[in-house]
Amino acid sequence: MARIPHILVVDDDRDIRQLLSKYLAQQGWRVSVAKDGDEMRGLIASMVFDLVILDIMMPGDDGLTLCRELRAESTVPILMLTAAGDPTDRVIGLEMGADDYMPKPFLPRELLARIKAIFRRVGPGAHRSGDDLRERTIRFDHFTASLGAREVHDGTGQLVPLSGGEWQILEAFLTHPKRVLSRDQLLDLARGRQATPFDRSIDIQVSRLRRKLGDDPREPRIIKTVRSGGYVFTADLQDAMES
Repeated sequence: MARIPHILVVDDDRDIRQLLSKYLAQQGWRVSVAKDGDEMRGLIASMVFDLVILDIMMPGDDGLTLCRELRAESTVPILMLTAAGDPTDRVIGLEMGADDYMPKPFLPRELLARIKAIFRRVGPGAHRSGDDLRERTIRFDHFTASLGAREVHDGTGQLVPLSGGEWQILEAFLTHPKRVLSRDQLLDLARGRQATPFDRSIDIQVSRLRRKLGDDPREPRIIKTVRSGGYVFTADLQDAMES
């Protein structure tokens, strides 16, 4: 039997939580709700979700903070709910890794269409937690990366010599594929919050990584530059069988 997609709704508005819970359940999906970041964290620690619907304007940790936190640990799709007429929050949310957004007030049918579009792109259950991802051996292009061993081999089996920083950047891309990652996000994912937001060394690390992977920056097939956005890892990933 196919697994039923599980959606988490995080919103401090009780009426919206009840509306979405009832409406999405009528579509045949499992739905859980949380009123704030603490409840969200508790649910995510105990259950697997296929999509998080996340409101931006909440007391305590706001939706942008929670989006950034989620994206650092998981590739679960995120749909942001934003205040109407506030494009800045929408842009920031997308830059932080959200998959889509809906301005409030919204029509439930439009929200449903956006959820279905996300599932068509990534498929329910397509994400994994950070811990699971770090045990994988992944094939991309003609390379094989062992996340546990922190090694990359080319198509002939030769080890690709990566520095610690280059590996951390590659790991961030492999665990967040086909998502635009800003320089700040890459710094957070690769080196934690100790890096300064104006550290431009990320561009040097990406340039070196591209060169070692034979990825032409003028016509990249693995890591593409997004103007005013950052970078996106575009190569298809495939789980490799451990030998």
